Amino acid sequence: MMNRLTDSEISDRLRSLEGWEVRDSRLVKAFKFKDFMSAVRFVDEIAPLAEAEGHHPDLQVGWGKVVVELTSHDAGGLTEKDFEVAARLPE
Repeated sequence: MMNRLTDSEISDRLRSLEGWEVRDSRLVKAFKFKDFMSAVRFVDEIAPLAEAEGHHPDLQVGWGKVVVELTSHDAGGLTEKDFEVAARLPE
């Protein structure tokens, strides 16, 4: 298990991730797309990455939008792994 990051560590790491924010101990970003099928293809693209990392985001899929939320439940908040996965997601 990874250690939970401090607020200061989270702020430092957040600066390097464009479009991401922290909400309720979760790293969150809304990705915009031209239509529903583009959003679904994005989910198909990131699913193998999440599986390979063994770190699975919560995903909300809607018309032209996917909201990705990352957290480390076992650590009770954000860890380095959450930021590593966020950095690897396509823009």
